[in-house]
Amino acid sequence: MHTISRDAPCYYLTSVAKDRLPVFRTDEIKRVACAAMDEARLSGGFALYAYVIMPDHLHVITDSTLSPSRTLQFINGIVSRRVIDYLKLHNYETSLQKLRHEIGPRRYKHSLWDHHPDARLLLTEKMLMQRVHYTHRNPVRANLVKRPEEYRWSSIRYWNGGILEDEPLRMDIDRIKWRSGGIAS
Repeated sequence: MHTISRDAPCYYLTSVAKDRLPVFRTDEIKRVACAAMDEARLSGGFALYAYVIMPDHLHVITDSTLSPSRTLQFINGIVSRRVIDYLKLHNYETSLQKLRHEIGPRRYKHSLWDHHPDARLLLTEKMLMQRVHYTHRNPVRANLVKRPEEYRWSSIRYWNGGILEDEPLRMDIDRIKWRSGGIAS
């Protein structure tokens, strides 16, 4: 169980697509990204508490099992690999061209992410809930939906208790030990 505190914070992580390209435009790419985040969670052994996939970025809230940079390494690395593989498999040459970069020491030709991810510490349940609400309102602010519950590619249903049978990505909010005895509002 995870009691949120200064000694055991949560991390609010943001990753932005290279040049803010709307890489996550289609439902299929979002499905690939969700499966990749699940793979990252299992490989890294960290918990996922909230997320949203927007057309050109994603937000994730995790526990502090790993450092923020290590968690981002798992998430960004696996999501990038799976999305680029998907684009190659389906011959999305225009998209791949936009993600192309100079071959560096790691010998890869494409880069999905801007290399300046953002990580914030969430030291209290109140800070966590502020970021959860911010994350879930992202699609509304971007005029993708009128209400957060209408957006499929977020953890809103876990937080509202309306989990779908085919939920795109499982959350670990049952691992949070609330001081108040239940989900803080």
